[in-house]
Amino acid sequence: MSAPAQITILIPDPDEMMFITGNNDTNIDRIEREFAVKIVSRGAELRIMGEPANVARVGELVSAMRTLSDRDENLRKPALERLIGDAKDSPVGTPEQLHDVVATTVRGKRITPQSVNQQRYVEAIRSHDLVFATGPAGTGKSYLAVALGVAALRDRKVARLILTRPAVEAGERLGFLPGDLTEKIDPYLRPLYDALYELMPPERFARAMERGEIEVAPLAFMRGRAQPVFSKVLTPTGFTPIGALSVGDLVVGSDGRPTAVLGVYPQGRKPVYRVQTQDGASTLACGEHLWALATASDRRHGRAPRIVQTRDMVGHLRAAHRHRYEMPLLSRPVEFERYHILMDPYALGLLLGDGCVTTSTTPAFSTADPSLVAVLESRLPNIEVSRKGEIDKLQLAGRKSADKFIPTEYLYNTPDVRLAVMQGLLDTDGGPVTQDGRTCRIQYTTTSPRLREDMVFLVRSFGGVAYWRTRRAEGRKPGRAGGRDVLYRHDAYVVEIRLPAGIAPFQLARKRDLYDVHGGGRPMRFIDSVEPAGEVETVCIKVAAADSLYITDDFLVTHNTLNEAFIILDEAQNATQAQMKMFLTRLGYGSQAVVNGDITQIDLEKDQRSGLVAAREILRGVEGLAFVDFEDRDVVRHELVARIVRAYDRYEKK
Repeated sequence: MSAPAQITILIPDPDEMMFITGNNDTNIDRIEREFAVKIVSRGAELRIMGEPANVARVGELVSAMRTLSDRDENLRKPALERLIGDAKDSPVGTPEQLHDVVATTVRGKRITPQSVNQQRYVEAIRSHDLVFATGPAGTGKSYLAVALGVAALRDRKVARLILTRPAVEAGERLGFLPGDLTEKIDPYLRPLYDALYELMPPERFARAMERGEIEVAPLAFMRGRAQPVFSKVLTPTGFTPIGALSVGDLVVGSDGRPTAVLGVYPQGRKPVYRVQTQDGASTLACGEHLWALATASDRRHGRAPRIVQTRDMVGHLRAAHRHRYEMPLLSRPVEFERYHILMDPYALGLLLGDGCVTTSTTPAFSTADPSLVAVLESRLPNIEVSRKGEIDKLQLAGRKSADKFIPTEYLYNTPDVRLAVMQGLLDTDGGPVTQDGRTCRIQYTTTSPRLREDMVFLVRSFGGVAYWRTRRAEGRKPGRAGGRDVLYRHDAYVVEIRLPAGIAPFQLARKRDLYDVHGGGRPMRFIDSVEPAGEVETVCIKVAAADSLYITDDFLVTHNTLNEAFIILDEAQNATQAQMKMFLTRLGYGSQAVVNGDITQIDLEKDQRSGLVAAREILRGVEGLAFVDFEDRDVVRHELVARIVRAYDRYEKK
């Protein structure tokens, strides 16, 4: 038997000494029983005597206990219980570990790991993009994850914090609960809200929710970012129904370039809304579909777009009588595949504008600008001999002003081809419109409905905005020709155009110079209305674009995955295998996910296997993931909780 050892620890703070010894020395009595040592408290000194190994371990325990002395009473008791239990079996966590401050509450309380497993959990979240944590209730899994998520959002490491839970507990179903949707789901999400309220000032939390920086929703809603299967999505060859897409197909991203489809997720029948912008563009999407939008305040302060759900826009589309939400436009022209063309694209635009292609005679061109005649002659050599056949091949032969159109191979072609066609049309039937004190807009007029739609298509494909209105032929004052009145036979369509910087709308010198002097302004597209539009079959996709944006109907830019987000899936033991796979495969670029659950408390039907249990088996060994297993000694709730957990464990093992 080794010689007895003794150490003396100086604790000058009376409150700290009282915490260490406990009321009526209850802590001292318990430590003496657990470690077979003698402890004497005299003034500011604490003397520990006994076997050297036991004395050293109790010395470490006291040092760790001192780090807890300034904590909330509700945290100190279970933490002390855990420390004493840990000290019997393993080295006590060092004070440095226990002082790793994860976050600070609105009341100034520091949130720190309180056990070795909690420290491992924090370190895993900091160093891995996907972390699975399992263990009993009360071990701090959810709270620490929320604290780290709030810190990541505050430090701008992520753009969004998303908290979700499966809405399946104790056999209940949302449809049978009273109240509206919010009242139905709030009981499931209340623990997450409570953590957020402790960690964020009320005004900051409300602002983050309004901006879409924080989203709290049942897991089923996480898969709901959907559009009808017949909605169009832009691809490098043109628009395609979203329901026809497969993984590996290419769609067009917000930068105009192709981006791969990484996932296709059928959503079944869902209520949808028609989202319409002020320039007449529209598409359909479900209430949970995501949009990257900016307010006037966001632009003034240089903030990134906020992510907003369709349903959250309803009733909030105006601010001080102005449109609230501005939608992003294409940042670069769309890059369609290159098609072989029969005629110079600028020459085609000139002919569609001021040309006659009836084919009863040689194609003719009439204009007040001699320079355009010279350009056309240079672009179309031997025009009298060869061009009639090419016009036949383009299906323009016999077309009059009211039924002309741009052939498909020119509309869906490279940016240089599309721009040249647009310039030919604007040099003949368009021009700059100036106003004092304002930037220059572009106006184009045609009597052909198809040519009107084609011009709108061209403008939008460059990231511009186009409006149009109709000037009715009926009732208009006749024109004059040859000294007599000439009635208008067709309605005229006036297209108002704004193009982004760098896109030159004219080649004709006098129009180009006027436009350059006054400047073209910035094209803007605002959400104008969001209205219910029935219930249809829907699908959602995930794309590889870094910003998760892709182009849908009318060149609207929309969003559908979870990039740059800190995502917490809580109570994951109640997620089905299909839900878990959906959740994990939606993880976007620059995102982190934390999956928490207690596999001893599964509330799924007997024929359904827990997605968390399956994921632990399937994903073990996958690089880049971390698994942390909590025990009853990590419980940080009331000291009775740890004892209850241990009692149940012993009972279930029997």
